[in-house]
Amino acid sequence: MRHAIDPKIDCVFKALLGAEENRNLLIHFLNALLAQELIEPIVSVDILNPYNDKEFFSDKLSVVDVKAQDQHERLYQIEIQLSSYRHLPARMIYNWADIYSQQLKSGQDYGLLKPAYAIWLLSDNLLTDDNQYAHHYKLRDENGKLLTQHGGIWLLELTKFNVKHIESEEQRWLKFFKTGEQLNDDALPDWMTTEEMKQAMNTLSRFSEKEREYFQYQARQEYLREQRAIKNEHEQTAQQLEQTSQQLEQVVHQLEQAAKELQQSKFLAEEAQKREQEAQKT
Repeated sequence: MRHAIDPKIDCVFKALLGAEENRNLLIHFLNALLAQELIEPIVSVDILNPYNDKEFFSDKLSVVDVKAQDQHERLYQIEIQLSSYRHLPARMIYNWADIYSQQLKSGQDYGLLKPAYAIWLLSDNLLTDDNQYAHHYKLRDENGKLLTQHGGIWLLELTKFNVKHIESEEQRWLKFFKTGEQLNDDALPDWMTTEEMKQAMNTLSRFSEKEREYFQYQARQEYLREQRAIKNEHEQTAQQLEQTSQQLEQVVHQLEQAAKELQQSKFLAEEAQKREQEAQKT
């Protein structure tokens, strides 16, 4: 390829899994990631928010996740996230709940609800106290018993993915997203020689070889850098404000304690003076 292309950049990511011509890649990706969850493989999907390059690049606020529905009306959301922040777990839960709840219209019964699956690929670590790259979150009780089989949230941290020998299609996709920017379509490694991976590389090549697509890719990459920098600055400012607030609370607490001690000392002094005056009278 003429230019290195990172499949984690949102426009490339959505072209890979959200374009109508790559519908088979989306099916393959979902079956790979949810192989242990689904009773039977997905054979068809409708992409609910398909990728349109003209609309995507003309609107900086484009929706960058991929939403789809399979032949059993189960719902899927796939999103790439380049940076982590403390409110990201809340966003994941909110988005899953939103997709799940939007199934019902006024007056419809809860029995119509279908499973909803949210798959998040993270370029940056979110769980700093855990070295596992994959986590599946569902509604369970304290004993691990499921409340419902209606999907959940799949979290995959690419930085922690260090598998050398590919043993599953899930691992193949994760390695592609993690190292895709380093790949050359003229000399693909053995793990990239499947039909799906070759098709994925063709999508990357389109962004690399055509000047218009590459310039758009560069512009999008720069925009995302700016947004990450702004978000990091806001996060740092928020942390600093929280620390300052905590320090102020400590100072206020210390002042309140000092005031109580002063009041107590004043009370004891007054009591001592009263006793002294009474002693003098006697």
